[in-house]
Amino acid sequence: MKDIAIFGAGGFGREVLTLIENINEVSQEWNILGFFDDKYEKGVKINEYPILGGIEEINKWNTPLEISIAIGNPTTKKLVVEKIHNKLIGFPTLIHPSVIIGSKNTVKIGKGCIVCALNVLTTNIVVEDFVILNLACTVGHDSVIKSFSSLMPCCNVSGEVLIDECVYCGTGVKIINRTIIGQNTIVGAGAVVTKPLPASCTAVGMPAKPIKMNQQ
Repeated sequence: MKDIAIFGAGGFGREVLTLIENINEVSQEWNILGFFDDKYEKGVKINEYPILGGIEEINKWNTPLEISIAIGNPTTKKLVVEKIHNKLIGFPTLIHPSVIIGSKNTVKIGKGCIVCALNVLTTNIVVEDFVILNLACTVGHDSVIKSFSSLMPCCNVSGEVLIDECVYCGTGVKIINRTIIGQNTIVGAGAVVTKPLPASCTAVGMPAKPIKMNQQ
């Protein structure tokens, strides 16, 4: 068993804790040490596991440790990863036992990803590093989801879609086939993406349309 901790002790962090416990119910892979979170006092317990510290403590850690970054906001997630420079720290990809991967030989998932319960990924898919696929998402053939992007529950990605780096898709977003979403873009909950969206915008509606440009 490998030692593991979760960065982020909020609601999603507790869901990731449950995901790891579900993995251990099938195969004893992880020794859960607790949480890291700069917003909590060290030693406080969350769901019976202690806060181990923050970024400073991670960078001083002196034994091998895997850390799952349980942060939904892509920009914040990327900043946290960039601040961790301890070579003893690894970033595991966690996949819930209920996830269906249609073609394991052609679906590529990078490091540091979190794939929650009831996701379905079909074939010829690339999921880059530190991507979150929250509960019950579907990803169709020949799609690419680039690093640090986050898809909230029940997002549907059709075939041949490109989701660029640091994209956030709210709950229930639907993306039709052969669509591109530019980097750093936010797609509001329930939106239906029928045409390409530019980088660094917030888009909402059916069909999804940009309503403002975001600061980078």
